[in-house]
Amino acid sequence: MADNVMKHLPLILRPDPSRTVVRPFSPEYPGPFATPGKSRAQVIVDRILSLDEAEVAEERRVTICSLDERHRDIDDLLMRRFGELEGLTIDKAKVRRDQALLIGAYFSEEYSFEAAALFNPSIVVHPDQDDVPEGATRFVMSLRAIGEGHVSSVTFRTGLIGADASVTVDKANPTAVPPIIEHVEQDGAAGVKLLCGGGLELSETILFPMLPSQSRGIEDVRLVRFVEDDGKALYYGTYTAFNGTDARSELLDTDDFKGFNMRPLTGSAAAAKGMALFPRRVGGQYTMLARQDNENVWLLQSDDLLHWEGGERIIRPHYPWEFVQMGNCGSPIELDEGWLVLTHGVGTVRNYCMGAALLDKENPSKVLARTPRPLLEPSPDERDGYVPNVVYSCGAMVLGRTLILPYGVADGFATVATANVGAVLAAME
Repeated sequence: MADNVMKHLPLILRPDPSRTVVRPFSPEYPGPFATPGKSRAQVIVDRILSLDEAEVAEERRVTICSLDERHRDIDDLLMRRFGELEGLTIDKAKVRRDQALLIGAYFSEEYSFEAAALFNPSIVVHPDQDDVPEGATRFVMSLRAIGEGHVSSVTFRTGLIGADASVTVDKANPTAVPPIIEHVEQDGAAGVKLLCGGGLELSETILFPMLPSQSRGIEDVRLVRFVEDDGKALYYGTYTAFNGTDARSELLDTDDFKGFNMRPLTGSAAAAKGMALFPRRVGGQYTMLARQDNENVWLLQSDDLLHWEGGERIIRPHYPWEFVQMGNCGSPIELDEGWLVLTHGVGTVRNYCMGAALLDKENPSKVLARTPRPLLEPSPDERDGYVPNVVYSCGAMVLGRTLILPYGVADGFATVATANVGAVLAAME
């Protein structure tokens, strides 16, 4: 490891199985047992509507006792779920409110979204810097959370970076709130608009799989604060959508982290993992790093933010710790010296280590320097976990000349390291 470059902070973020979100539950019959003209949902609803008022009240009481403790506005959520049910042969307008709430409960489930792991963080400056102590900066951190069935969701934390480069993370609210989902279509591709509620703490917002392309997970969000040529800033996050068979890149955007758009990326380059957007246009074009061959770091440019083709290999495995595979660890960071790119490399025994490269500011296809040794690698006390021998990040930030690098350990938990940018550059050759 490059000596005396990274300072490891005592901060550790671990998964908390007590944090749950209420999400849709839609039971169906296996194909051979399906009854034409009558869905399983209809069968369940008919059973619920056969209950008398006392039975409905008792079932409602039990439901509320279990959910009210750790969820906001549960009646609103269950009524919304009732309204989402389709294909029922009932007049919803004639269903009593207590029955509708109970039906909504039967078609919902509590999901412990971070029961198994909390890792692969990304970090950006928070859009709200009001009431921040002098010299400090508020940040937003995204994390990949893994729950039941090894399904990945996105969760968030906020915190402060002090004037002394200390990092504190706000305690996560025990309540988690599902977004209000509006399905949309753009250019023939399915997307979603998500309203997360202006009064929520950001840690309450959970983005779980909502589209068929994401049915088995939303993985490894790489956040970036993108500034257009006119100075307007918007937050983008490239992420991997996994449906159980295929993995491809999609894009979320937000200006305040209170609502999101999620859209698929198109083009041959998007049918892969690990895309990361530059924080501004380069040469008048959107610019992206990618690893569509699962071996090298590629540079892509496009006039269309949602469509990506071609590209060129710019960083290839060269040192033993990266002989198997190279990839980016988040979006490039603009320095006076050029574009700082955090990289991952895979070596012996599938060890994941992290290094860095410097790209030319005007021509980012030109690699100016690289770290010959890892900046971070699995240490004896950070080696064991869900996937051993892995340190990995989805995005860092630089404040002044300090690199703030959150990273995941063993696909299990997350921590943070810092470094002087000058020391990182000096470790390159």
